[in-house]
Amino acid sequence: MSEPYIRFEGVSFSRGRQRIFDRIDLSIPRGQITAVMGPSGTGKTTLLRLIGGQIKPSRGKVWVDGLDVARARPEQLLAMRRRLGFLFQNGALFTDLTAAGNVAFPLREHARLPEALLDRVVTLKLQAVGMLDAANLRPAELSGGMARRVALARALALDPELMLYDEPFTGQDPINVGILLRLIASLNQALHLTSVLVSHDVAETFSIADQVVVIDQAQVVAVGRPDDLRARMQEIPFLRQFLNGEPPDQDSDRAQAARQALAQRLGVSA
Repeated sequence: MSEPYIRFEGVSFSRGRQRIFDRIDLSIPRGQITAVMGPSGTGKTTLLRLIGGQIKPSRGKVWVDGLDVARARPEQLLAMRRRLGFLFQNGALFTDLTAAGNVAFPLREHARLPEALLDRVVTLKLQAVGMLDAANLRPAELSGGMARRVALARALALDPELMLYDEPFTGQDPINVGILLRLIASLNQALHLTSVLVSHDVAETFSIADQVVVIDQAQVVAVGRPDDLRARMQEIPFLRQFLNGEPPDQDSDRAQAARQALAQRLGVSA
């Protein structure tokens, strides 16, 4: 149980000329909620895609429960993905299926259960997220918060060991954010999941995260428990700026680098 569920070892990844990660090392503990935070465009969703094997690092290794994802055989990758649930930022529900049909979809594709048992599993998953009464509604008939919970039920359909959440609170009102927070925390504990959650919402995410990873400028800036990161804000200026929502110092190295990158794209002097 002490072995990390996910490990990044010297991982680099670039998109064109843009360096997203530069030889990062990172451990994600088993059975806990790890939040990945940082400014927009710093590679948070890219990190989730590296874990899922949708993309490969240009160097280094990504290990998921002992599997070297980038070098795994197709059948190994498929088996790993069957133990992975993914909650997309926009929910990504099938518009022509009911809520129950959406939850049943991965079960029909991968589990080959008898229809009676499949219906029972769908009922349990919708019940777990408080959406059983909406089983026969289509996505267009659901509110944004309801749709996000149905998408969560679908992500849990195959009883994953690992859950990846990509900005689950985006576009949600405070009440729905509170509902989602409680669901993520309670499901993680009840189902003994390992969860990786990408979010910009500092206060909300800190309330449920066991570990927080802050990334910026292709590097891991800080890793620790929420209280530990708050205690380190004075020693890491960027961490203080990000957690407090402060504008960057115009003379800082980060601000200068941003101005130079913009000037280079525009073909003008910085």
